[in-house]
Amino acid sequence: MKRTTNKLMLGAGAVLTLLAVSCDKKLEEFNPSGLTAEVVYTTPAGFESLVSAAYSYNRWWYGKEDGFSASELGTDLWLRGAGDVNPELTDYTTNLQSSSRALEVLWGKLYAAVNLCNTGMEYLGKSGLSDAQKKAREGELRFLRAFYYWHIVETWGGVHFTTESTKSVQTTANRTSEDEFYKQIIEDLTLAVANLPATSPDYGRATKPAAEAFLAKVYLTRGNYQQAATLAQKVITGYNFQLVPRYADLWAMNNLENREIIWAVNYSKDLSLNDRTDALLYPDGHPRGGNNGHLLWMMKYDDQPGMIRDVANGRPFNRYMPSLFLLNLFDETKDSRYQASFKTVWFANTAVAGRLAVGDTAVVASKREIPDALEATKKYRVWDLSKVYRANGTVSGDRLHYVCLRKFDDPTRPTIQEEQSARDAYLIRLADVYLLNAEAELRLGNTGKAAALINSVRKRAALPGKESQMEITAADVSLDFILDERARELAGEQHRWFDLKRTGKLLARVRTFNPEAGPNIRDYHLLRPIPQRQLDAVLNKDEFKQNPGYR
Repeated sequence: MKRTTNKLMLGAGAVLTLLAVSCDKKLEEFNPSGLTAEVVYTTPAGFESLVSAAYSYNRWWYGKEDGFSASELGTDLWLRGAGDVNPELTDYTTNLQSSSRALEVLWGKLYAAVNLCNTGMEYLGKSGLSDAQKKAREGELRFLRAFYYWHIVETWGGVHFTTESTKSVQTTANRTSEDEFYKQIIEDLTLAVANLPATSPDYGRATKPAAEAFLAKVYLTRGNYQQAATLAQKVITGYNFQLVPRYADLWAMNNLENREIIWAVNYSKDLSLNDRTDALLYPDGHPRGGNNGHLLWMMKYDDQPGMIRDVANGRPFNRYMPSLFLLNLFDETKDSRYQASFKTVWFANTAVAGRLAVGDTAVVASKREIPDALEATKKYRVWDLSKVYRANGTVSGDRLHYVCLRKFDDPTRPTIQEEQSARDAYLIRLADVYLLNAEAELRLGNTGKAAALINSVRKRAALPGKESQMEITAADVSLDFILDERARELAGEQHRWFDLKRTGKLLARVRTFNPEAGPNIRDYHLLRPIPQRQLDAVLNKDEFKQNPGYR
């Protein structure tokens, strides 16, 4: 794929704020400019602004707190930190109901995104674009609609579905089967594969390999394993993508546009372009503009001796902490991903008289038990196994101090209080496609092929000289092994809830490996509750009801 410094700018520009797309009769149309869709979208510039705006809704999910809660939490990998604001999604508490604020936000924005894609396809023929441009933009809109509808159907099941734009307030909603959702998703992605170019000079635009990779995941979800394997293999071998030689380099702020990335949400170094606020496109506000992943996984380090808050160590919201199961998946004696993924040492940035000089080790967090006698010889503060976790893996009481995910850290932020990061959010990268391909080959009974694909990922992850120790054989391959490998490779990257649901393992693995959420999860948690605001807004309440198990 051609690499370029150009980025797809996602600001609203002249785009109209579009309609009461959540079928909410309480909403009012918002059009301060007085322009109409007929005026704006029948010009090339206006239509291009629509397409750019259609991408922007990814920013409500990827790199944002509500999206992390909906896609990573409530799985086998993460527990509730002291600052978690969506504990109902983390622990499946009785508060996971139609009143969930996070789910209401995500529902509304996903349907707004779908409506914008539908609108774009209706105006495509009047856009004034050349035939070649129309073909590419239709591919993008189809790809994005499939992407948004996939999030909707996987999260809420067979809910409201339409391919027509909403031009006025709606007071009814339909219930459409998951099969119908997926029929349209596959149709859209098939056309996107046919229409999209192999590369784009605008980093962040959808391309043919991005559509193929996502279609492979869709086929895998639907049990079409041969189609999934064929498409995933094409992405791996048919383009210029490569695994970054060192896993740690994936997360360097100066290496975000690397050859492993197939598609990303491109947040800008100019923070004003990240839609921190946008009264036209988002009159109801926007969640903290840029990527916020750097805020959410960091422990409360600045209450420890020798530590004050600084840019390098981050702003600690301490929302999420790793499960002991996740930490123990790594063998850090041969796998570089543990050190690259987690922060375990903090160095003093302020002196403590008679104890610590600047630069000394100030805090160590460990997944292992450090003997008391050894700990007593150290000047630094230790948060080891028994201080954080009980024997059964529940948190011992302190949810402020723990081993921290470091993938999304951003030491380039301008100030210690800055909430936004220019870090791109990786939506599809090559290692993910290798593991999806391995999953498809396993389902087809080809464990040898699956092992070879997994080994490509594991050998890249190996510490120098440990490559052969990281290799597995066909006999090692199982669905649980692949899920463990996806955890080691992709932890925190907003795949996990969907991975466990796709493989039929969500209930079992949460019950087995998450001792805090496990006792609460029920069969009906395979779907999320429909927001009450939506249920209140429709008049056909006998037809459009809450998902089973919720009130």
